Amino acid sequence: MRENELAGRHALVTGGGTGIGLAIARALADAGAEVTITGRRAAVLENAATPGLHPLVMDVTDEGSVSDGIAVAVKARGPVTICVPNAGIAEGKAVHKSSLANWRGIIATNLDGAFLTIRGCLDGMVGENWGRVIAVSSIAGIRGLKGAAAYTASKHGVVGLIRALAADYAGMAITFNAICPGYVDTEIVARNTTSIAARAGISQDEALGLMVKTNAHKRLIAPEEVAEAALWLCAANSGSVNGQAIQIAGGEV
Repeated sequence: MRENELAGRHALVTGGGTGIGLAIARALADAGAEVTITGRRAAVLENAATPGLHPLVMDVTDEGSVSDGIAVAVKARGPVTICVPNAGIAEGKAVHKSSLANWRGIIATNLDGAFLTIRGCLDGMVGENWGRVIAVSSIAGIRGLKGAAAYTASKHGVVGLIRALAADYAGMAITFNAICPGYVDTEIVARNTTSIAARAGISQDEALGLMVKTNAHKRLIAPEEVAEAALWLCAANSGSVNGQAIQIAGGEV
């Protein structure tokens, strides 16, 4: 991407205070965009804020919080033309051990949250006749993840949403794509390592190894690798990449 290619663009990244979301937000800001980073924890967002990254407390499971938050961001920085629905819950639980509340909680964050965020940003993209929606799904949005039915269903849903929107807005200068990473070196993986170790009665190193070997290249993915893919989808001449679920998993086929 050319230097300052995104100057004048306003990007919004949910779950932008940590992990993949923060890496994407920083990459967009480095390319010249003004980036609103959202999340539920004000302290985390404030800690991540730098010139070009603007914190905004917003709960993607709450329709009013999303609509009000986006309105605040638009008033401050103009229409959102780069929308990155990234906020998510990564929890594994077998179906027979899952309550309806657990199921709905994961769907509400991972799928409903993506829907609400995208819907809230679309008017600005249509008005500007340019937009990029880059949803962070998962390799679990492409294939089944053992022991994580709700998570897998939610991430499949994100891919389906993206494909439907790409069809709905075909012919306009707005693209919709999903990024589907394998296991990424983030706090979520660190938490899951502890959880898996406790459930399976194995060591932390063994639990981490189970996740690492799922990535075809046998290592964790750096958040910056995911961010580079998002940046590419915003670059000049990316307009013909639309409705795709782009796997970043070290060779997943």
